[in-house]
Amino acid sequence: MNAERLRECLDALGWSARYVAQITLRDERQIRRWMKRTPIPDDIAVWLESRVRAAERTPPPVRDVNAA
Repeated sequence: MNAERLRECLDALGWSARYVAQITLRDERQIRRWMKRTPIPDDIAVWLESRVRAAERTPPPVRDVNAA
């Protein structure tokens, strides 16, 4: 995974660098460095890609604006 793909994944998930730092128990500065350049650890890359795939398979329900 390169820095551009990392940013795409975070955008797709609606996640911030701060949130990723919290859930991965890493320093937010490290996440921000990954967002600017590689290398991104393989375990993080695989995990993020799996989160994006899961989000794509199970999108949130869309509100029906015509429903009462």
